[in-house]
Amino acid sequence: MKARTRAAATLLTPFFVLFTAVMLIPIGYAVWLSLFTEQQSGLGFGGSETVFTGLGNYTAALGDRVFRDGFLVLLGYCVFYIPLMVGGALALALLLDSALARAKRFFQLALFLPHAVPGIIAAMLWLYLYTPGLSPVVSAMHSGGIGFDFFSPGGALPSIVNIALWEWLGYNMVIFYAALQAIDRSVLEAATVDGAGGWRTAFSIKLPLIRASVLMVVMFTCIGSLQLFTEPLIINTGSGSAVTSSWTPNMYAYTAAFSRNDFGLAAAASVLLALAAALLSFVVTRLTGRKGRTA
Repeated sequence: MKARTRAAATLLTPFFVLFTAVMLIPIGYAVWLSLFTEQQSGLGFGGSETVFTGLGNYTAALGDRVFRDGFLVLLGYCVFYIPLMVGGALALALLLDSALARAKRFFQLALFLPHAVPGIIAAMLWLYLYTPGLSPVVSAMHSGGIGFDFFSPGGALPSIVNIALWEWLGYNMVIFYAALQAIDRSVLEAATVDGAGGWRTAFSIKLPLIRASVLMVVMFTCIGSLQLFTEPLIINTGSGSAVTSSWTPNMYAYTAAFSRNDFGLAAAASVLLALAAALLSFVVTRLTGRKGRTA
């Protein structure tokens, strides 16, 4: 028994060391940093001093309309992005898993390849494709009489959703396809013998059997949506872009830290965003668990 305990401790120690170093300590430092602020002494000619402010940074962030509007942007992003991501990845996985699909390995690689491109590089590629005067896509659209400004207030959000879909659709498709391949083929053969067609097999047999994978992707996609940063940060450099430097909560924290040097406010905004992600994860987990018990 002691030998097993020592073996378990030996194997688990590296994980807990890394978890503490890269997760617990940074979170603790962010919480500590959020409780302080920098103030100038005198008339501003003296040096700055660190002052304990308690929840002052949190009330400042929550009281800032720009920060609150960032969550509305995330809400709109989730409304568009999550159904398109999950539905599109499921559709592609089911198509690849069907008996009619040909060249499956080629399409798996082709669909997954965009995910191998770093996010910032992908955003810069699409920034080029969105920029009038540079993009052949915009030129072709204008030649066809289609005038659409990808940087306008009405076009910025769909433009960013498109970039995120291009990056992550193939990745989630691979997860669903792997889950579909793990289904016992005898179950599908029995459904075919019973007269179930392709649509009935897909929606009544395959989807219920990969429900755990679908719920996992939904939860990770929801949490990842709250971390929206790279794509709008790059789009923000576009000419006349409606994306501001504080368009999302992550961008708000980034701007507060590195443009205004207000690290306390940035830490408070980051902690609030982390709490929102934890709350969303809890809600999604409870809802999916409740559906699993009633199914």
